[in-house]
Amino acid sequence: MRLQIYGVEGLPEIAAGDDLARLISDAADLADGDVVVVTQKIVSKAENAMVAVDPDEPLSHKPVVERESVRVLRRRGDLVISETKHGFVCANAGVDRSNVAADRAAVLPDDPDRSAWRIRNGIRAKAGVDVGVIVSDTFGRPWRRGVTDVAIGSAGVRPILDLRGTSDASGRELQVTEVAIVDELAAAADVVMGKAENIPVAVIRGVNPAWLGPGSIQANVVRPPADDLFR
Repeated sequence: MRLQIYGVEGLPEIAAGDDLARLISDAADLADGDVVVVTQKIVSKAENAMVAVDPDEPLSHKPVVERESVRVLRRRGDLVISETKHGFVCANAGVDRSNVAADRAAVLPDDPDRSAWRIRNGIRAKAGVDVGVIVSDTFGRPWRRGVTDVAIGSAGVRPILDLRGTSDASGRELQVTEVAIVDELAAAADVVMGKAENIPVAVIRGVNPAWLGPGSIQANVVRPPADDLFR
């Protein structure tokens, strides 16, 4: 299998009310079976998930972090690790001031899975192609340095590949292996989008058709607290 990943260039600065599906369809050469990865930042901008902050105060977004958190797990200095209403455990409840106006901070979309479905359905209506859509965001990881992109919303992509009951290359039956394919695709797309190149959308072509199908981040990826050994 060979994957091709390219960043979608030429998109305008996104504003509240913009039709992301139309803009992406106009800018990208899409085909059935592609997976379109869209950064959370432009989804939040299009959905007006933005709040006013003091441009002269670097910590003026902290009250927003508290408001967006349903539970704070850890604090260290100005850093807050909290749980959002979506069930995501992340830094500062996902509130972000990068790549937005100085007097604004972006918060997470209200329902990233629904956002992904809206974009997917819009692309089908506009371009006549059936694609998967992933809404991605940058998360840190416990016990490892550095950040990577993960999926916070998906539509038309099976979030988890359940390999339990199949055999490995040596013929041994896999007992516990579940692959978060949406996170792997989100991270792969981030390689071509970068953090400062102003390319907020990428297209992945050549995805195994078995990876496409129903499912959502909320239902299939977010681990319930009762199953979490660390909460």
